[in-house]
This record gives sequence, structure tokens and C-alpha cells, in this order.
Amino acid sequence: MADATEIFLGLGGDERQSLNLSRANRHGLIAGATGTGKTVTLQGLAESFSANGVPVFVADVKGDLSGVSMAGSSQFKHADKLEGRAKDLGMSDYAYSDNPAIFWDLYGKQGHPIRTTISEMGPLLLARLMDLNDTQEGVLNIVFRFADEEGLLLLNLDDLQSMLAYTAENAKQLSAKYGNVSKASVGAIQRQLLQLDSQGAGQFFGEPALEIDDFIKCDDQGRGYINILAADQLMRSPKLYATFLLWLLAELFETLPEIGDPTKPKLVFFFDEAHLLFDDAPKALEDKIEQVVRLIRSKGVGVYFVTQNPVDIPQEVAGQLGNRVQHALRAFTPRDKKAIKAAADTFRINPDLDVEQAITELRVGEALVSTLMEDGAPSIVQRTLIKPPRSRLGPVSVKERAIINSISPYDGKYDEEIDRNSAEEILAQKVIDATETAREVEEKGEEEVGKRSRKTKSIWEKAFSRGAKVAVGSAAGMAASTMLGKKSRADPMRSGVTSAVGSVVTDLAGPVAGRFVRNLIGGLMR
Repeated sequence: MADATEIFLGLGGDERQSLNLSRANRHGLIAGATGTGKTVTLQGLAESFSANGVPVFVADVKGDLSGVSMAGSSQFKHADKLEGRAKDLGMSDYAYSDNPAIFWDLYGKQGHPIRTTISEMGPLLLARLMDLNDTQEGVLNIVFRFADEEGLLLLNLDDLQSMLAYTAENAKQLSAKYGNVSKASVGAIQRQLLQLDSQGAGQFFGEPALEIDDFIKCDDQGRGYINILAADQLMRSPKLYATFLLWLLAELFETLPEIGDPTKPKLVFFFDEAHLLFDDAPKALEDKIEQVVRLIRSKGVGVYFVTQNPVDIPQEVAGQLGNRVQHALRAFTPRDKKAIKAAADTFRINPDLDVEQAITELRVGEALVSTLMEDGAPSIVQRTLIKPPRSRLGPVSVKERAIINSISPYDGKYDEEIDRNSAEEILAQKVIDATETAREVEEKGEEEVGKRSRKTKSIWEKAFSRGAKVAVGSAAGMAASTMLGKKSRADPMRSGVTSAVGSVVTDLAGPVAGRFVRNLIGGLMR
């Protein structure tokens, strides 16, 4: 068990090197070339935070971090090295132990699905995810604005595709109210959406949406849960990975209250392969990422970037990272030499250590360490032998993962997708209504048809009539799907039974709350 006020990192300069928990929300960096020990350092930090009651979120890029959920073993082929290092560091209490873990997966294959709605993601992040130009982003903003004003919930990609199809059909009317809406721009956005869907991104959008508080839980022993995102498949879509992480940060920022500098973080967040967050990002976006990172520490969230090369992190963001663990770098190219010098310049000078030379000489499991002391000043950099983790080094088996998933506190909460009435269904119904009304006008005359109530109910009327099952497999329904250019994945016979009050709250909360969150993120992103 780690000390109540600090996390032991290792021995350097014959002194204990520790991370002060009251300064752990001041962010950090773990850097180093492949094979130098970054993942082991990350794993050791994660289990120490957990032992101190701090929940952790970490992306498992290579699949081996899942082992943090299982205790290490003396039968492990390198157990003698781990135990020998623990002895060298004077860790008399060293013993193998597991950690409470929850597995997550955007694709829902290796853990609980993580979903958010299109409304919650908002046009700004979606535009970046789809590489839209300024004109196309402007059209996407109009689509969201129109959906908000009409009370249309945008939950999944189907809803957005339906809205785009409707926008293209009504471009002239919408242009008069909101500004120019060209069918060419709408078509470009639709093509990008299809590409996203083909990459599996459609599984990320929908309900039930993630409740961010579920990342901030402790088990019955007071240990923080380690939330492990299976990212090995996700890494094939680096833009989705980076956008998801940025969205998650924005959600945390919006949800959590201001608490200043707590005695220990409320959550620690590890960005593995951090360079993906900044690759091809415009300067304005980098500035806003820096702003989010700077502001989120007052919410008690510590953000730790993990990357091979410290120059991957923009200088403005790197300046916010007070706790640093630098593993070995290799000086093969001019860029490598630049990275070594840049890394050396970030440390508080140690007169007894040539930092630039040491970075190239560090052995596996060694690192240069400098952390923030209690007064907020960085400690003098020390060449440090990093402590060994107590959990397993290596991935869990499929069977072990299944068992851990089955005992998860969220088993059954997120696993089944919900597809309630939203923009797709409402727009389809409008097409159906228009078709039937046109037929009635032809049969009865416009004056007679004008006397009856409208076919599409208001948000309040719908709330009191959801007990009836709705079948959309009719000829009119199929005509609507054809006109909208898509096919719904919704169950056409699913019951819509819910209480009237609950319906009103649910329907109103989507557009209103979604607009509020997007406005907040928009303020950060602009």
C-alpha cells in the first residue's frame, strides 16, 4: 500500500523519489523510446493511484495493460528481476496483488460499450473528426441549430444522416433563415459520415450514453477503479481515438465541480500515444487543448501524456506538465538530438548529473524523474530506478476478461443499445404525414383537411400517447426511408411505453441539455 500522501516511484540519488498526491492534479509526462519501460511505469502509477483511492482512466493501446487487473506471479518468466528490483529498492512490503478494473471498448467487444450522442459531441468536434472545411462546418452548425429549434434529438449517425437529407431537400428555405446551405456541402458531409460508419464509429454514437461519474468510482475496499479502454482496434482510426479523448476531457470539465487543489486527485487520466491528439491539429485547436488541460486541474483531474518523443507535445501544453518521468531516448537523427535537448531543458538542473548524456544511457526500467514538491516547485532531476508493479505484466486471457466483465458494477447498464424516437423517426413520420395529407387533400379537398388536427404530435402530445406500439414497416414507412436515403436500425415493433412526465423530461432534456454542453465546449474550442 502506498503512503497516504505520496506515491513511491523509485530510488534516485540514494533518495526516495515520490509523486506528491496533492500535486498529482498538476499533470505529467511519461516519455521514452519503445522498449524503455514506459508501459511498466504507467502500470505502476495506475495501481498506486488506485491503492490510494484515486480512480484512473487509461487507454490500452497494445493490449498488455489489461494485466493490471490481475495479481502478478512468481511463475512469471521475469519474476526474479521484478523481485530483485523490489529488494534493491528496499520494498520490504512488496507482494503481488490485483487491482479493481473495469474494461471499456468503443466497439463493445472487449468491454462495456462507450457511447455518446451526436448532440453531446456537437458540430465542432464532429467537424474535426470528419476533416470538414469551414464552409462544411458552417452547414453542420446550421443542421444542429435547426434540430435544436425543432426539438429533434440527434442520437446516432442515422439521425444525423436523416437531418442532412432533410436539409438538402429544404436547402432553399433553410438558407433564407440561417444562411447559405448548399447541397454540395451537405453531400460532402454525408460522404464523410458514411466513411465514419464504415470505420465502426457509428457504434460510438447512440444510447445509453456514458455517465461520466461512472469513471469516478471506488470499490468496497476504497480502491479506485482502473478504467481500461481497449484501444488496440481503435488505434486503426487515430482521428476517432483523438477526438474521443478530447470529448472525454471536455465532458469531465463540464461535469465536475471546481475543487482547487485537493489532497489527492478526483481522477487521473492517461493519454497514451499522445501525439495523435496533436497530429494535423490546427493551431487554434492546440490552443484550446492547452486551455482545457490548464483549467481541468482545478476540477481535481490529473492528465498524464504518454508518448515516445517529448517534442510530440506542443510547448504550450508541455509547460503545464509538472510531473515528469523521462525514459531513454536514442540519438539517431537530428530530430532525436533535438528531442533530447528539449527534454533535458525541461528539468530543474542537477549539478551532479549531465542530463543530456544520461537520457541516452538510461537502462530499461530507469528514468529521469522530477516531480512537484509540496510548495509547487519542481524537484531536482534524479536518475531513478523505477519500482516494479505488483500486478501482472502482460494481457489477460479472453476467459479472464469475460469474468472481470461479468462482475463489473456496470454489467448490463451499457451493453444493450437503446434506440428511442429521435430525429430519424420524427423526420420519417413527417414524410409519411405529408404523403397521407396530400392524398387526403386530393380526395376530400384542402378546406376539409385543414379542419382536422395535425398528424405529427407535439412533444407534449407524444408524451401522453407512447403506450401504443408503432409499426414503421408500412408502405408509407418504406417510402419515407427511400426518400430519406437510409434504412433505420430501430426495432419497428418495440414498445414505446413510458410515463408522460418522463417522456416530456427525456425529450426536452436532449435538445436543451445538448445545446448547453455544446455551447460550453464551443466556448473552449473557439
